[in-house]
Amino acid sequence: MLRRATFLRLALGALVLVLEVIPATAKPTPVAKRADPTVQLDEATVTGVAGILTNSWLGIPFAQPPVGSLRFQLPQPLPSYITSFSATTYGPACPQQDISIPLPSVLPAEAVAAINNVTTLIYDVVTASSEDCLTINVVAPADATPESKLPVIAWIFGGSFEGGSSSIYPGSVIVDKSTELGVPAVYVSMNYRVSAFGFLASQEVKDAGAGNLGLHDQRLALKWIQKYISSFGGDPRKVTIWGHSAGAISVALHMLTNGGDTEGLFRAAFMQSGSPIPVGDITHGQPYYDFLVDQTGCTGSNNTLECLRDVEYEALINAINETPNILSYQAIADLGRLVLQGSVADVPFITGDCYDEGTLFSLSTLNITTDSDLYTWPKTYWVPNGTQSEIEAGMALYPSDPADGSPFNTSDLYALTPEFKRIAAVQGDIVFQAPRRLFLESQSGKQPTWAYLSRRYKWVPVLGSDYLVRFAANLDPSGDTGIEWPRYTTESPKLLTFLDGLAPLEITQDTYRAAAMKGITDLTLEYPI
Repeated sequence: MLRRATFLRLALGALVLVLEVIPATAKPTPVAKRADPTVQLDEATVTGVAGILTNSWLGIPFAQPPVGSLRFQLPQPLPSYITSFSATTYGPACPQQDISIPLPSVLPAEAVAAINNVTTLIYDVVTASSEDCLTINVVAPADATPESKLPVIAWIFGGSFEGGSSSIYPGSVIVDKSTELGVPAVYVSMNYRVSAFGFLASQEVKDAGAGNLGLHDQRLALKWIQKYISSFGGDPRKVTIWGHSAGAISVALHMLTNGGDTEGLFRAAFMQSGSPIPVGDITHGQPYYDFLVDQTGCTGSNNTLECLRDVEYEALINAINETPNILSYQAIADLGRLVLQGSVADVPFITGDCYDEGTLFSLSTLNITTDSDLYTWPKTYWVPNGTQSEIEAGMALYPSDPADGSPFNTSDLYALTPEFKRIAAVQGDIVFQAPRRLFLESQSGKQPTWAYLSRRYKWVPVLGSDYLVRFAANLDPSGDTGIEWPRYTTESPKLLTFLDGLAPLEITQDTYRAAAMKGITDLTLEYPI
């Protein structure tokens, strides 16, 4: 679901992940190359890269390498920068988990080829990976100085908490847009550990206080921003955290942690296709942990977690690649109940989804082709403690007719299996739509909130760049954008809706599939995933 300059398009019509993000432009007029910029961090001079309108510093380490004894440990900050260095290329991505999709033999050959091609593209977009991966990138307007005090946009990449990298999206697009609109900003992106390296889950991990390491990585990066961003021209008091998919879920988690205490790390949040999801205790990941222990020869060890720290990298990553690779993330709290309890940071936020969020993720369920299989699926993966009658009631909220499923409003098209579109509707609501609506309804009236719905593509990172940079600068996304974006309230749950065609924007009501979303929310609140 990731790409730098172009998006991926599934060759299955509405199963579109992404399209072109950065429009083609005329080649710029040649200009004299500027000297590479430098910035002082502690005792070190750090040299970056001069662009046409921006300066970039790439691959700056923000933590001690999480290798050896620091594997599966909380990230450790660097004492200080002592030796000068160049920051001219992105650092390696953190170790990535393989992506594979079980494809039933009944699929046409052309559909199999299309899905496999997209899977390959998704996996291949990330650069070389390494356990030594905790780096941060900064892009600033070329004329920014330590006295500029510009708003800061801190981007957290997505990838189901199993893949992705801070290098997949060029921050110069955002910085250029902010300058063009007269509200210049500084862009920051950070790497964080993914898959088992960042989200190992079990009782042993819980006892060691080593859960959700990827989120701790992000938090440490936000603390780095507070300490150093003024040197690049940014204002540490004006940080907006922004993320897509797993990155958006991460943003929501930073809003919920510490009882909603931001620790002064950010003043606003922007979530694209991700909200506080209905996950349960970290011990739900015990089967996967036990599998890794068994596959790496750590069974019988007095301290299996310590044993895993000593396992050779190749053996560990090979074992990880044998574990589930679609949304197997587990958190340490029931996020839905934290929202209902009011454990939310009191900052303005924007959140939104695409209309057919569940289609991509449902490619992993193509082996489910009958109603009988369908009713076994939530019992196995979503609500194992739910009763049969509760599960049947929940599934009944989603009609079996493919014309009613996701991709929505496409008649019988894209019904890869008899159950595919129904499952896609359920998964889209469980993971994306219903948590977003619950989040908005719970916070309405307590803080400024805005919401959007994209009925175009699965995800567009510069979708509404104007809105993003205005929000980061003014804590209000509206401005000279062609349409006023009203706040979201329970009395009038308005969405800024992105459409194809001659009228690309309109204001709609967030009332679609109300009964289904309420039912699925009630079920997952009762039985967190």
